[in-house]
Amino acid sequence: MATRLDLLQGTLDLLILKTLALGPMHGWGISQRIQQISEDVLRVNQGSLYPALQRLETAGWLESEWGSSENNRQAKFYRLTKRGQRQLREETALWERMSAAVGKILATES
Repeated sequence: MATRLDLLQGTLDLLILKTLALGPMHGWGISQRIQQISEDVLRVNQGSLYPALQRLETAGWLESEWGSSENNRQAKFYRLTKRGQRQLREETALWERMSAAVGKILATES
């Protein structure tokens, strides 16, 4: 039985920032990379991805420019800014604290 995991609010932002830390990428590439690295556990639908990219660009964490994709189609390529790198460090630390806290709760004996 397959289950679908919905990303927690803010988690998608962290995943996008981390994916772009690997280098500039267009939207479809970002969603494919997240799916690939998570071994098909996480799938980002386009209806969530593009609003998130726009929000992160507005926040100054990403910048974009038009270019040609692998199949010679025009695509918007996103890249992490210095502010985005700083935000990624902060979000990663917060995520690690939160996941450690959840881990402690799950490890308690009943």
